[in-house]
Amino acid sequence: MKEFADLLENLVHTPQRNGKLRLLADYFTRTADPDRGWALGILADTVNLPGAKAAMVRNLVEGRVDPVLFRLSYDYVGDLAETVSLIWPNNTEACHKLNISDIISSLKHIKRKDIPTLIASWLDHIPISQRYALLKLLMGGLRVGVSARLAKLALANFSGKPVAEIEEMWFALQPPYEDLFHWLEDTGPKPKVDDPLVFRPPMLANPIEPHAFNDLESEDFIAEWKWDGIRVLLAARDGGARLYSRSGDDISRAFPDILQIEGVDGVLDGELLIARNGKVAPFSDLQQRLGRKSANATILRDFPAHLRVYDMLFWGEQDLRTLSLDKRHEHLERWYLATSPKGIDLSDRVTFDDWTHLSRLRDSAREAGIEGIMLKRRDSPYLSGRPKGAW
Repeated sequence: MKEFADLLENLVHTPQRNGKLRLLADYFTRTADPDRGWALGILADTVNLPGAKAAMVRNLVEGRVDPVLFRLSYDYVGDLAETVSLIWPNNTEACHKLNISDIISSLKHIKRKDIPTLIASWLDHIPISQRYALLKLLMGGLRVGVSARLAKLALANFSGKPVAEIEEMWFALQPPYEDLFHWLEDTGPKPKVDDPLVFRPPMLANPIEPHAFNDLESEDFIAEWKWDGIRVLLAARDGGARLYSRSGDDISRAFPDILQIEGVDGVLDGELLIARNGKVAPFSDLQQRLGRKSANATILRDFPAHLRVYDMLFWGEQDLRTLSLDKRHEHLERWYLATSPKGIDLSDRVTFDDWTHLSRLRDSAREAGIEGIMLKRRDSPYLSGRPKGAW
């Protein structure tokens, strides 16, 4: 626990991105399994624990110190974990060595009613810095400036493996990621991703400056409208389906109408919209459904979801991502013409003669309620992340 507490403290006091990457890579190097894997899951928010609610922690500390003193201290400090870690009475007994694996194991096997007693015993026998780390771990909200993406980049720096390969298998693996670390350190095989419904990291675009068009040939690119929705991936196979946001959040339960679309057998990349009678509704309508855990009958009726598809990553078991964009689009069109699924359509390509013509079309996009235009190289494979020069 000391190593994890030190890591959190150093991350808080290291605002630079490269500095955080070095701290994480160093921690993964020095820390043994399974603690480093649990720490990775905690930082990337993939560990679900029956931890401590704020009210529980307040009740615990008010049972050990004067409640008025605690409340005054909390008002002054402003952070519950920090306040409790500082004001909790020190125990004169020898400190116990507590590690993350012990914490995880204990919480998974203890009855919920016994959790407060367990937490109090931990707080009694660890120093202040570890109390703070423990409480942050249990209550969530680390706020150390580490996203899941940064954690994956740190794994790439730590191992020398491509971050794209790490992202490809990330959502198919579970903490404490021992098989992942064995592969990263070349002491085990590469983990297999056999689940067809797993998230596949999307390919992202880069902004393009006007002067850059001088070096580009218009016939090498296709253009598509950039619709005012959210980017999603729909994975469907053998009767199952899942819908993911661009960042990998599973939003399936909020959009059951998309999951019920028939004829999908693969992974589609597209834009999630609200559409009525073939017309795309404003983004504010889509916001009525975003963030919901589920959708009731009224929401489904008043805000019908629609998927406008750009790309096809898998067709059945066939991985299409190494093919060119034009070849992938041929597969996409054949599938669409053969199935004509309700609730899905294909994003039209924008026909243009040259860059000047395309520029005029782009300028008129906003009037039609469209965000803008996307340019994609015809010969580009589908690469996760944000590769330069392709889109």
